[in-house]
Amino acid sequence: MDDKNEALCIGIDLGTSRSSISASNGERHVVDSYVGWPLDMVARKLTKKTVFIGHEALENRSMLDLRRPLERGVIKEGSDKDEQAVRELLRHLVSLIGINQNRKDRTKIRAVVGVPAEAFRVSKQRLRGAMDGIADSVMLVSEPFAVAYGLEALLHSVIIDIGAGTADFCVMRGRYPTEQDQRTLPNAGDAIDEQLAKVIRERHPEVQFSIHMIRDWKEKWAFVGKPKRRVMVTAPVKGKASDLDITDELRSACESILPPICETMLDLVANVEPEFQDKVRHKVILAGGSSLISGLTDAIEKALLDVGGGRVTVVKDPVFAGSDGGLAIARDASNSDWERLSAAA
Repeated sequence: MDDKNEALCIGIDLGTSRSSISASNGERHVVDSYVGWPLDMVARKLTKKTVFIGHEALENRSMLDLRRPLERGVIKEGSDKDEQAVRELLRHLVSLIGINQNRKDRTKIRAVVGVPAEAFRVSKQRLRGAMDGIADSVMLVSEPFAVAYGLEALLHSVIIDIGAGTADFCVMRGRYPTEQDQRTLPNAGDAIDEQLAKVIRERHPEVQFSIHMIRDWKEKWAFVGKPKRRVMVTAPVKGKASDLDITDELRSACESILPPICETMLDLVANVEPEFQDKVRHKVILAGGSSLISGLTDAIEKALLDVGGGRVTVVKDPVFAGSDGGLAIARDASNSDWERLSAAA
């Protein structure tokens, strides 16, 4: 593959909750990061399928060995089944852009895959192994760096990519970020789900709910600060559908991620050269599904007031910001870049 222009370039944001792909042929797709196999002969007879992926897997979960194989942005430890699930998810994403993996003469693929900013090397190796046979060249980059590259926010900026599994930070200084420029926290969407479930269980022990209901409520109503309206949901109590006000519970769960996120952001800004800190504070960019929490930008700007103020914005397209950035990297990288960055990963 001497000429990178002969290859199909793709960017993949492999997320704990949702995964997206952007390709140089113009295709863009997003799927829920779920994979499932029929549990038994009854399930196989009913479904007439060997594997389910995405929303279809979630909808049929009662009949499936359902896997959410990514934890904090990387493959879960201790299960070959989860690694197999990630491979199925990756194959599905690539099939959505029109690539037949079984064709011997298929187009060669150069893939850039986003991973958490501080992913352990062994986790990167497992992801690289999952891509074996799916892409001809693979580069793993940090998710916030991919976002920054796609936005061309490459100098005097902070990217905070808040997904389901992790919140990832990256300060851009006009070069490829070092380990010192990046951070990863577990305080993200899943942490909100766990906290919301815990608080509801404590305050309303009679209410029946599942983690899938919790995630749905959060995605529809999540907010920090003063509520614009009361958050009313419906859940069964002893089998009877009942209305439930979860406004206070949802607010406390969402606000639980604020202190560590703001503290990490301020710490990274403080490590920037003094003469550039003001510029960085005024270019804080939020990405990831959890960046859409109502009131989040105002809350983070409030934290910046203690160090002189700043400006926080949200990317226009949180769903594809990571995969679009990966695609931009794949397109721009020279052969020497692929060799150097692939080796570093």
